[in-house]
Amino acid sequence: MRQGSVEGGLGRRTFMSALAAMGLGATALPAVLWGRIQESQEASLTAEMINDAARVSGVEFSDEKLELMVEDLNRTLRGLEQLREVELPNSVVPAVRFDPVLPWKSFPTESTVFRYTRPRGIQRPASLEEVAFWPVTDLAELVRTRQVTSTELTEMYLARLERHGPTLECVITLTADLARRQAARADAEIARGHYRGPLHGIPWGGKDLLAEKEYRTTWGAKPYENQQIPDDATVVRRLEEAGAVLVAKLTLGALAQGDVWFGGRTNNPWNIEQGSSGSSAGPASATIAGLVGFSIGS
Repeated sequence: MRQGSVEGGLGRRTFMSALAAMGLGATALPAVLWGRIQESQEASLTAEMINDAARVSGVEFSDEKLELMVEDLNRTLRGLEQLREVELPNSVVPAVRFDPVLPWKSFPTESTVFRYTRPRGIQRPASLEEVAFWPVTDLAELVRTRQVTSTELTEMYLARLERHGPTLECVITLTADLARRQAARADAEIARGHYRGPLHGIPWGGKDLLAEKEYRTTWGAKPYENQQIPDDATVVRRLEEAGAVLVAKLTLGALAQGDVWFGGRTNNPWNIEQGSSGSSAGPASATIAGLVGFSIGS
């Protein structure tokens, strides 16, 4: 098997599942044999390779069983090779669909404008940092009434991210350059009377599952630490269209599992001796600590 040709989580899981179906899931054989496959330059598995792995694992097979295993496992490996020959761009939607609408029901399909009740009497405090914990509706009113510029809010949140982010270990990438450009654009639009809505000019943080083409998207996992996806996630694009300002890509547990990522453990702002838990650990921690106006998890 060509080295690297079936590497990766999907290939390994599929291969392990095939051996588990043979009743070998509780032995060391699957892991040992997978390692041999990665090291080998052979085009396919042989009975000798399986025998070698079996001896290391303390397992024995008859010639008849070896013959069947070689056939089944090589079929699995060929299937993995064929999967990897199909190039799927990031824009292709997974082949799953859930529609909760009952057959005799129908719902409106046209787009409507979201309207909310604006808070009354919102005034800028003497120290802008006091608004760090304010809800988005109040921040939006400060921006809409031009008591605060988006640039001022952005610089305040960037400073808090730099000051508290290392303690909470909730930031993977600070997107300062992008944030300042987006904030300046928001200020220029609002000054011209073009107000996009309640997210216009509001700094936000995104869980690092969300791709932003100018920055890496790590999924919190060491193998993807330097991954850069050349597309914006739909939610990132829509928030930019709404005028929101991306200030940081926030932590998640490796591959969205828990709060431990390749750079450490995301901490709970209420008690930094505890982890923030959950796959959206970074957005939760950053929002609670007032490091962003709002955040997106999943």
